Amino acid sequence: MAYLLAQLLTQGAQQFPDHIALIDGAAQHSYRALDEASNRGAHLLQAAGVGRGDRVGIYLEKSFEAVAAIFASLKAGAAYVPLDPTAPPARIAYIVENCRVKALVSTTTKMMAIQDRFTEPNHRPATILLDDQPAWTVGAATPPPDPHVIEDDLAYILYTSGSTGHPKGVMISQRAALTFIDWACDTFAVQPTDRVSNHAPLHFDLSTFDLFATIKAGATIVLVPPMLSVLPRNLADFIATQEISIWYSVPSVLTRLLLYGQLERYAFPKLRTVLFAGEVFPVKYLRQLMTLIPHAAYHNLYGPTETNVCTWYSVPPLALDQTEPLPIGKACANSEILVLNAQDEIVAPGEVGELCVRGPSLMRGYWGLPERTAQSLTPYVVHQHLGPELIYRTGDLVRAAADGNYIYLGRRDNQIKSRGYRIELGEIETVFYSHPAIEEVVVIPIPDDEIGNQIKAFLVLRDGQQVTHGALEAFCAERLPRYMFPQQIEFRTTLPKTSTGKVDKAQL
Repeated sequence: MAYLLAQLLTQGAQQFPDHIALIDGAAQHSYRALDEASNRGAHLLQAAGVGRGDRVGIYLEKSFEAVAAIFASLKAGAAYVPLDPTAPPARIAYIVENCRVKALVSTTTKMMAIQDRFTEPNHRPATILLDDQPAWTVGAATPPPDPHVIEDDLAYILYTSGSTGHPKGVMISQRAALTFIDWACDTFAVQPTDRVSNHAPLHFDLSTFDLFATIKAGATIVLVPPMLSVLPRNLADFIATQEISIWYSVPSVLTRLLLYGQLERYAFPKLRTVLFAGEVFPVKYLRQLMTLIPHAAYHNLYGPTETNVCTWYSVPPLALDQTEPLPIGKACANSEILVLNAQDEIVAPGEVGELCVRGPSLMRGYWGLPERTAQSLTPYVVHQHLGPELIYRTGDLVRAAADGNYIYLGRRDNQIKSRGYRIELGEIETVFYSHPAIEEVVVIPIPDDEIGNQIKAFLVLRDGQQVTHGALEAFCAERLPRYMFPQQIEFRTTLPKTSTGKVDKAQL
């Protein structure tokens, strides 16, 4: 029984050495090839000084090499930190310095883009450049090193949008990750014959199912080229020709597939399971998708990065007159949901409260942010004789329906979802406030059926200042990932205020 993520690949290579583990474009890679590449990579990392508990940054495009680097990091005893290859160089440099990355796996071109962005000259990670290290993917077979780690050690750190103006690192242990992976494999009966899509970027938490549940089952990961996300017809072709059997993505991708992918061209006979998470799936579009591909099972998964997936809902046939959003379902195995009021009392069924999570799937905390960790992971007494234990407060408001499924009602804070990404509007506002021409800014979400929310910024310029939309886009491009750019920017001479002097967001 595996208790570490890296053991999933080692065991898979022993059971299915010649089975295809990963498809990357036209290239197919066996379990043996992926295992041996990650073994060589682990030894290279250890030779670079990486050891138990260190962090390894993965700054690569989604590829066989990137997946091998993830497993290499784990086999070396480190936690992997996947970096968004499309993010501004300054953001990448911040993350590398923030979590004290010991080694950075990248390419010469990518490193050139960030080498002048570091602010701490005494902290520079060792770099392993894959275009300069043929031994990473080519060479003699070698056994993996002994990582000397246990299930409570960190497996990875995922950086999400932060309200302070900087991204924050969510620390996930080996045990927390495997709690989710074991549940997902059993619940969705992932088999060696399955071909599982990897649509999500590797720095997005949905990717952990794609990689680790697939490898645990001895199935095949099919890397979805990122450019297909904006080409729904080509993405539909890809799903059909690659004979994807399990699909997992945010709902906005499936909505675009439905609206613009001309799905009626295919029957998709191999597609048996459609999983979606990260945002609300408009019922009118889900109903149409279920009509076009009626033989597939559809499941709504819920859970912030800090908990992995903690609830799920198996979607039944949808009535023609149903308009209310889907429930987020019931607790996953080995997780417990507590719905608490402002006095930390469990609410009665049907009453509204904050969704809190208990169990081994919880994060260890936020990297370098003990106060923020203490606000989110708080002690709570579930069993008097055992004393307090930590629960995670999601900030999401829910109520339990009569059938026991939880209904998501909204957020308590300034956080939204767009294209499946969790975005702190305060981080966008902080970036705009750093522009010398801007005096006042507020950013609001606009509900959108296709992407969840559009982002709109209202700006007031300082007296005598002028700035164009193009200049602001260039300014944002240096500081924010593309998915956080406002779709709309409106200049105003003043912003409306409430009687207490706050910006009147409801009026905007």
